[in-house]
Amino acid sequence: MIKIQSAIGVGMASVMSLSAYSQTMDASRAHTPNVIIILMDDMGYGDIGRTGANKFDTPHLNSLACEGMQFTWYYTPQAVSSASRAGLLTGCYPNRIGISGALMPWAKVGINSEETTIAEMLKTQGYYTGIIGKWHLGHLKEFLPLQNGFDEYYGIPYSNDMWPVDFDGIPIRLKDTTNYKMKYPALPLIEGNEKVAEVLTLADQDKLTTDYTVRAVRFIDENRERPFFLYLAHSMVHVPLGVSERFRGKSQQGLYGDVMMEVDWSVGEVLDALERNGIADNTLVIFTSDNGPWLNFGNHAGSTGGLREGKGASWEGGQRVPCLMRWPGVIPEGEICNKLVCALDIFPTLAEITGAELPKLRIDGVSILSLMTGDKDTVPRDEFLYYYQTNALEAVQKGYWKLVLPHSGRTYRGFKPGKNGWPGPTGIETIINPQLYDLRRDPGEWYDLADYYPDKVRELEALAEKARADLGDDLTKAPGANRRKIGTLMQ
Repeated sequence: MIKIQSAIGVGMASVMSLSAYSQTMDASRAHTPNVIIILMDDMGYGDIGRTGANKFDTPHLNSLACEGMQFTWYYTPQAVSSASRAGLLTGCYPNRIGISGALMPWAKVGINSEETTIAEMLKTQGYYTGIIGKWHLGHLKEFLPLQNGFDEYYGIPYSNDMWPVDFDGIPIRLKDTTNYKMKYPALPLIEGNEKVAEVLTLADQDKLTTDYTVRAVRFIDENRERPFFLYLAHSMVHVPLGVSERFRGKSQQGLYGDVMMEVDWSVGEVLDALERNGIADNTLVIFTSDNGPWLNFGNHAGSTGGLREGKGASWEGGQRVPCLMRWPGVIPEGEICNKLVCALDIFPTLAEITGAELPKLRIDGVSILSLMTGDKDTVPRDEFLYYYQTNALEAVQKGYWKLVLPHSGRTYRGFKPGKNGWPGPTGIETIINPQLYDLRRDPGEWYDLADYYPDKVRELEALAEKARADLGDDLTKAPGANRRKIGTLMQ
């Protein structure tokens, strides 16, 4: 029997499943499966066929779900780009490590070198590591992927709208010179640590998904003989949308549907490469998104599948996102997991699988390997904290109960589509008193039950106070005792 030496323990179901798996694999590779994380940008919970997408097809994503497990209660650690990616790659709430929001192209900060990324952790177990696509954890050389555990990097350093071009494709200098986008430099395409090209036009954006996919397939082909970690972080479906001619006009959902169909094709190419190289059974594939859809952009944005609000909000539509995982022989086929899980949990799960040590600095994730292997009775995580802005605690969840704390934020409820179907927020919504939601019965967060369950409100308020003592809360001026600093050039 192959028994994985874990830093946090392994459940009996996990040991049995991995043991059965190891019988069909070389013993030296049984605890070092290849790992591929495919991360979408601004893709909503309802944007794949399994969660209600219509007028465009996602056959490869549907197959990925059928051949593995769909997590229906999976959260991103914050509903905005840099913070979300920081949480995924370090297993920490992003506010614990000083990262919030989306880092700008003129930022002089980035991920702290003292933090451990998934890539750094896996390299201790002999993995070759690569990232293709969007980074967004610091664009200066000191903060780029090669300085944070990755052997290869090809992609853009931040979001694809951070360039001096308007969303209609016209350079800002030819329009309104007071536009905030005038501050942005040209969007660089980086290989390793060096700029190799610039993304200058919408036609260049059209090539990104195919370009990333070709690179990803090449990475798989070149590293099939050794354990590898591939982080494929697509620039899409973030605006401005770009799609190749092969998929333009293919859907009945306009440009957004076309882009989703190309993304699905990309997933298919990655899966085909694994099959062609004979390593599909020894590869864990994880597909998810950094946050929910950017509702400002109407028909250029995705769907929350009925969840409330979207990107930039701590309501469910901002932070609950799709998550599919496949690992043949270990993850049961066609299973749905409705237990609470978040992106923070990927790091310690991979540590448990590979036997790697957890970082000396505290992380917030927990291993979900027992869930992945089909143990329906285990509850690795029962709590989740919804932080936004720099360090604002806007909600807490325990079990299926969510307490929304007093705060203000943009709302899109009741919007009327404007020009080009881009509505913009209808205004600011202010939550004055705590609101309680039973997410099992009301995932759309329509019915406040605070008056009916005062004991549950008090229980969750106690969880909020615990979070404030640990991580702080800008809304209540709580400093928090265990926050760490973002990386700076002078560190």
